[in-house]
Amino acid sequence: MNLETAGDRLVLLMATRLKWLAASLAAGFFVVLSAYWYFQIVRSGHYWELAENNRLRVLRLEAPRGLVYDRSGQLLVENVPTFRLLIDRSLSADLEASVAFAANILELDEDELEDSLERYRGVPRDVPVLLAGELELNQVARFEVAGDMSEHPEFEIAASQRRLYRYGDQTAHLLGYLSEPTAAEQDRDPTLVAGDMIGRSGVEKLRDRALRGTAGERTVVVDSRGRVASSGDVDRIDALPGESVTLTIDLGLQQEAQNLLEGRVGAIVALDPRDGAVRAMVSSPSFDPSGFAGRLNQEDWERIVGAPNRPLQNRAIHNTYPPGSVFKIVMAVAALSDGLIDPEERVHCGGSTRLYDRRWRCWQSRGHGPLNLRGALQHSCDIYFYRLGRKLGIKRIARYAGLLGLGRRTGIGFSAEREGVVPDPDWSRISRGQPWYPGETISVAIGQGPVLTSPLQVAVMTAAVANGGYRVRPHVLADAAQPPEPIALDTEVLAFVREALANVVANGTGRAAGTPVVQVAGKTGTAQVIAQATWTRSEDLPFKHGDHAWFTSYAPVERPELVVVVFVEHGGRGSEVAAPLARRMHETHFGSPVQT
Repeated sequence: MNLETAGDRLVLLMATRLKWLAASLAAGFFVVLSAYWYFQIVRSGHYWELAENNRLRVLRLEAPRGLVYDRSGQLLVENVPTFRLLIDRSLSADLEASVAFAANILELDEDELEDSLERYRGVPRDVPVLLAGELELNQVARFEVAGDMSEHPEFEIAASQRRLYRYGDQTAHLLGYLSEPTAAEQDRDPTLVAGDMIGRSGVEKLRDRALRGTAGERTVVVDSRGRVASSGDVDRIDALPGESVTLTIDLGLQQEAQNLLEGRVGAIVALDPRDGAVRAMVSSPSFDPSGFAGRLNQEDWERIVGAPNRPLQNRAIHNTYPPGSVFKIVMAVAALSDGLIDPEERVHCGGSTRLYDRRWRCWQSRGHGPLNLRGALQHSCDIYFYRLGRKLGIKRIARYAGLLGLGRRTGIGFSAEREGVVPDPDWSRISRGQPWYPGETISVAIGQGPVLTSPLQVAVMTAAVANGGYRVRPHVLADAAQPPEPIALDTEVLAFVREALANVVANGTGRAAGTPVVQVAGKTGTAQVIAQATWTRSEDLPFKHGDHAWFTSYAPVERPELVVVVFVEHGGRGSEVAAPLARRMHETHFGSPVQT
């Protein structure tokens, strides 16, 4: 091969390589140009939006919770301004340092703030969460002037509101309280976020969604460090305040009920027998619901839950008790309705009687002598009703008790309302796995044994007698009234029972409920808590073994407009303890003599 041929081949090889290189460079340039065109032209809107999102932040505006009024327009619950410290963990370079900074400024325990953050472990880091609530003005001021605040864009002080219950423990069980939603509740309701407050009991829970309102939002400009610029809102959607709620409650009557139960354990219910509007509902001991409006630590929560006599329980609806002799109203209605007795026929009470191979005592150890039904109710004679119970039988007793509203939820709408127990053979077989024994009916006849009712159920029963045979649905919301439900009771039977109940107060065991202000009808009740082989006065027993005191009543006798039920747990005799409290309630409500 000569040199000329070798040179030509080399030139040709070099030229080929240059062409491939040029083609590669052209292809690469084309790819870069295409990518530039795609990202800058085709996808320009998308990347503009991403850039804008880095510059803008959407902040949530809390909706003011609705107010609550009593029936006359007295404000019961309102909101007062406060401040909250929020933290955006995604903007914190060192979360521990951020928490330490906040603890120092607020003069709070660092561990307490770390516990607050722990609640939001499952919340995305870029979602602002509540670090501390209900800040005082001096704490806010210290945050505003802190020299290092510019180094902590993760913090935001937001205006907020704190729930203020004007009458504290006087309306606690009725109004309820608030607390933060759980993670599961937030998953179920997308309108809830960490740091919100929702109703947990009472009216706050019953009308929670309406009271909550709808949160708004404001879109603001932030700098590269995430700090809000002072250029104003880019966009704003105002929050919609929650709806205000008017109750059927009479504040004066509610306060009187709470005062009457001061230092006692029990409940007072007052309602209108014409439509079931609740005028007062008090449980004692009570609690201050404002303590729940912030954030309770575990120690405070355990202290409240473990307090003596369980103040969180609403004894008007959450607890059920043996009704004692107020149950004799059911017995009288049942016997007269089914025509089993002549109300004028007399039964002799000698202080005790023997039934089903057992001796049964009357509360009056020396006996009442011969009594008809009217006298048996007037003096609350146990012997008369023992024998009446044997005539009626448990099935008939249970049927009439159910008609009058015992052993069933009243429909007031509050959570955890107890049904109670009105026993019958089916109940015994299912609940106890044993047959019903006839001797047990004797105890039920005077409201003892397994029969259990709540004070609100007794109020519904009393209203049905007072209004002429209509079962009302108790309600505390002014817009929640429902027509009373007629029940199959003879008007003459009810008229007889009403006359007898008026005589109980005029001349019988309920005399302590009598007042010149208004004519009251009612029935006393004393329920034993433990069986006694020999009779011992309730006041001589340990508190937890003392008798329960009942009194159920209505007034005026001719045109009833108020039912009052008083229950004092381990209080002693209903005639001595509960009846005087009912008198005070009627006097507070009517205030001056009522023309009948």
